[in-house]
Amino acid sequence: MRHVSGVATVLVLCLLAAACAKKEAADVENVAAVEVTPVAQDSIRRVVEAEAVLYPIDQASVVPKIAAPVQKFLVNRGDHVRAGQLLAVLENRDLVAAESAAKSQVDQAEANLRSTESAAVPEAIMKAQTDVASYQEQLDAARRALESRQKLFQDGALARKSVDDAAVTYAQAKAQFETASEHLRTFQSVGKQEQLKTAQAQVAAAQAQYRSAGAQVSYSEILSPIAGVIADRPLYAGEMAASGSPLLTVMDTSRVVARANIPQALTASIKIGNTAVIRLADGPVDVPARVTVVSPATDSASTTVQVWAEAANPAERLKPGASVRLSIVTETIPRAVAIPAAAILPGEEGGAAVLVVGADSTVHRKTIETGARDGDKVQILRGVLPGEQVVTAGGVGLDDNSKVRIVKPGAGDDAGDAGKGDEKK
Repeated sequence: MRHVSGVATVLVLCLLAAACAKKEAADVENVAAVEVTPVAQDSIRRVVEAEAVLYPIDQASVVPKIAAPVQKFLVNRGDHVRAGQLLAVLENRDLVAAESAAKSQVDQAEANLRSTESAAVPEAIMKAQTDVASYQEQLDAARRALESRQKLFQDGALARKSVDDAAVTYAQAKAQFETASEHLRTFQSVGKQEQLKTAQAQVAAAQAQYRSAGAQVSYSEILSPIAGVIADRPLYAGEMAASGSPLLTVMDTSRVVARANIPQALTASIKIGNTAVIRLADGPVDVPARVTVVSPATDSASTTVQVWAEAANPAERLKPGASVRLSIVTETIPRAVAIPAAAILPGEEGGAAVLVVGADSTVHRKTIETGARDGDKVQILRGVLPGEQVVTAGGVGLDDNSKVRIVKPGAGDDAGDAGKGDEKK
């Protein structure tokens, strides 16, 4: 009897132990599994983000100055060209003929100048000297005649009228002599210089006409004003090129500029020289850039300020016209209190909040004030302290003061499953 009683006692104790073990396992299974991260101090960048459009660093629409048919193109779309390279030639046979005629006029004017310098002016001076000598003889003859008649008149041998006629002839001869003498003095002092100036002016006018004709010929040769790539060529050889309409478009895409319209309230901290990142829409590649322009004016319609950020584009991967995401670093905050963005509870009323795991494995809900965001890091201005453990996974749906068990990140799907179970509840 005693043996049977002892066996029964052992069986009862085993059953009680098994029941307790099952109860403890059930309690452990009902405790939510969470992943945690300690609140740390880290450098955080204050970043302003906006949608932007890419533009080339330089662009030139090549517009012909004359209207003429395109004789030939020397480039196609996509070709890389250098500054000053010949891109196209317009029909120019009439312009070449006009240039040749202008050159002949220059030759003629220069020949006239040489003739003036060597012969024309000395001959004019010689003629003026001959005229002075002739009028001098006439003046001397008229004076002698007048003196002779005055003497005869005094002797009573000649009428008064003859004396008066001789006086008139003398006066005329004197006037002609003075005019010829003045004419000679003019030639001797300024005549040569004036005639030379006239001949030189004719040469200058002919040369100007020649240069103008040469310029017209040069306008028929279309050169690239910048180094870059041919982005557009709307015409074909033989078609009419109109003055004032683009014949080709050249883009310098060695560097690109991202232009973004940013709300005025966010641009106060943006300065020229701020570092930036251009992110392509079709991939995770980030291209470093730098702010080069902050518009001094605000667009009245959209209340935004245009900001430009320039980036190198050596492989020409960035295409002008593409939409990109522009991130501008306006400030770097050292030793900021920071937590992962995943720790912030979604959709919380009354402001942002996190769950902090205490030493007793109990979660406590804390309201926080956030500051700058840098990728998946968030600055905390108030609410948690460095060293505290914040829940980063499995905390959705947990009540304040709930018991939890901490699991290592990536150790399994316990935290995720716990979160899903909470959501179902």
